[in-house]
Amino acid sequence: MQLLKNIYTMKTLLIKSSLFALLVLSLASCKKWLDYNPHDDFRITELDYLASETDYRTMAVSVYTPLQWLNQAVVVGEIASDNAVSGGENASDVLPLQQIDDYTHTPNNATLAELWRSAYEGVNRANYMTQYKAANPAGKTIDFAGKEALFGEVYFLRAYYYFTLVKFWGDVPLFVDKRLGLSESGSLGRTAKAEVYKQIETDLTAAIAALPAVQLQKGRITKYAAQALLGKVYLYQKKYNEAATMLDNVITPNAFGLVSNFASIFLASGENGSESVFEIQYSNTSPYYNWGGATRGQGNYAVQQCGIRGLNGSAAMPYAAGWSTNLPTQNLNNAYAAGDQRKAATILDIEAYKAANPSYNITYQVAPYKNTGLYSQKYHPRKGETSGQIELNYLNNYRIIRYSDVLLMAAEAWNKSTTPNDVKAQGYLNLVRRRAFGDNLHDITATGNALYLAILDERRLELAMEGDRFFDLVRTGQAATKITGFSAGKHEVFPIPQQEVEISGLTQNAGY
Repeated sequence: MQLLKNIYTMKTLLIKSSLFALLVLSLASCKKWLDYNPHDDFRITELDYLASETDYRTMAVSVYTPLQWLNQAVVVGEIASDNAVSGGENASDVLPLQQIDDYTHTPNNATLAELWRSAYEGVNRANYMTQYKAANPAGKTIDFAGKEALFGEVYFLRAYYYFTLVKFWGDVPLFVDKRLGLSESGSLGRTAKAEVYKQIETDLTAAIAALPAVQLQKGRITKYAAQALLGKVYLYQKKYNEAATMLDNVITPNAFGLVSNFASIFLASGENGSESVFEIQYSNTSPYYNWGGATRGQGNYAVQQCGIRGLNGSAAMPYAAGWSTNLPTQNLNNAYAAGDQRKAATILDIEAYKAANPSYNITYQVAPYKNTGLYSQKYHPRKGETSGQIELNYLNNYRIIRYSDVLLMAAEAWNKSTTPNDVKAQGYLNLVRRRAFGDNLHDITATGNALYLAILDERRLELAMEGDRFFDLVRTGQAATKITGFSAGKHEVFPIPQQEVEISGLTQNAGY
């Protein structure tokens, strides 16, 4: 009996000991789980981000990156207008651009979908930084000299991405509080474009307050760039009084000037020059080879599109071959008056060039589709300006806002303001024209609506092949009469990409 009792006691103790051991092991396991550090497995988490000034500055550069991916926005802005045709090898070559040119584009358009994705990638990157401006993901405040100015750049960039979106699609999803995850995309809805513009104005106002007038590093956003973009945003909303005042902030300090040689602006030596207010920077220093993401390298993919198919010649010939896409129209060519130096700087007539340079021994393939005999000169591919996969790595910057653009926007705003100042408008307009013709014999003296139309015509001549034409025609109500195939009430905006409609449940634009 005692033996059985002793065995029972020992058994009880063993059970208790085992339970205690399990409890200790469990607690130890819980403690180990609670104290788990991902770094033990060489993992990086969000808590490692934005831990220093360097991190903030590096991440700000990443907010700039999607600007480069928007290179097709310039191409679409011309092909969708009366300035250019799609060109190419045949009717199915770069089909998305052919459809935009023919006004047969649908929600299943790869070029438009890529622009949507790129712009929202920029928004998401900007939002991530503003989300952690006060404190980083670990809850720590990282203060440093110049932080406010750095975030001024971020605010500008978010405004630019949203401006691109609202120009292309009108009402678009608006979010600024944080970076959106994949699971949250289904909850998005479209925001009225008036509200999107309001946010753009808010961001640009904050940028202006924080940014310096001059940046040491070329290409970084300045106060003037933010003021110029805000003036443009006001102009698109027909807020002429506000636009006039804001744009004068860029003009009156005499921080910019018009170079005498218009063509030099678009050479590599002319990048970030005296009339550059905002340029998208491109590079060929890190060669890109990914054809699956052709628009997403550091190089300007759109330059290759402008080149002449099968171009050959002597070593002295400066041009490189391309794809004969984005061809200027004869309509644009004929719009330039005799003596206007902008014509030759904007449009390359290859036959005239060949005749004028017989020593180059030029041969080329005539553009097989929609040939106009004309090519874009401003962003024409030139030898020595690319590397690696040559088609993907051209270093040509896009001149997004030039000083002449600011002058013409200000002229339009003063002409259309509540209390018009046509003398001031004429002055700004004629500065641009005097550079174009090299004299004052072509000054405009018209007033009122005649002056307004002259300013709009000048915008076409000055900014042709730079991506503004379609949007200028739409915002001024001229698109239906100027563009073949354009349907009023539909084509002012592009279709929302079908994938976004299906995934996020977004409503489609009318007519698509």
